[in-house]
Amino acid sequence: MTTFRSILAALLALGLTVPAAEATERTPDDPRLLNAGQLTVGTGDPVYPPWMLNNDPASGEGFENALIYALAAEMGFAPEQVVWVGNTFEQTIAPGAKNFDFAINQVSVTEPRKEVVSFSQVYFQPDKAVIALPGSAVEGASSFADLTGARWGAVIGTTDLMYLENIIGVQDAAVYDDQIGVFQAMLAGQIDATLAALPTALFATAVQISDADIVAILPADENDLGHGLLFQKDNPLVEWVDEALSALIERGVVRDLVSTWLVADPDLPVITE
Repeated sequence: MTTFRSILAALLALGLTVPAAEATERTPDDPRLLNAGQLTVGTGDPVYPPWMLNNDPASGEGFENALIYALAAEMGFAPEQVVWVGNTFEQTIAPGAKNFDFAINQVSVTEPRKEVVSFSQVYFQPDKAVIALPGSAVEGASSFADLTGARWGAVIGTTDLMYLENIIGVQDAAVYDDQIGVFQAMLAGQIDATLAALPTALFATAVQISDADIVAILPADENDLGHGLLFQKDNPLVEWVDEALSALIERGVVRDLVSTWLVADPDLPVITE
């Protein structure tokens, strides 16, 4: 693929020049960046394993932050030029100006969201998992009908909540600001179950709420296209980021990161309807 730098070199060889702003595009000094000289990346506050470890995006340990540092290197940024900013999930997906170049926070690409923000291509599509304590009303469920009578909770504004409402048919799910609030409600006996991306569920049942189990795996929502990087609507950086992300996908970098951080148990029960 012809790069901007090779085109620039050819123009210079011919004694031609390009405007200074164009000459620095697709470099760390790109004037289209929120702050030239750095890649400003939005994420959650706090962040959770296995997406990011130890509530420290800058560590590079975890699927999402490891992916960002690989992407930054592909775009020409040194690790110290990556700057993280924390936001709530609602702030991240809301329309309007952003305090980041793009965000990574298990954000699912959906048609309604694409009306108010822009996305990169999809880089990962997780299964959904039902999390519940032993003896819960959803324990032993084998159909969506078995799930609808339970007391559910989910994080506001997420595709998990939309899945409960639109796919399973739950109409009275309790909503919380973050996943910790959901788990606390479950431990307090206020809800019977919650829904989460499978990697989140695997960590949650191993560490955060170890008394709980993954009751079942649910099929992907056709309205949830998978996880993508989120940009302010019509951000001109999307094409550059997408090309770098495509390179990582083609070289198997994303696949290797999934294998490292997001391994699932193939024997978990599956509910399909």
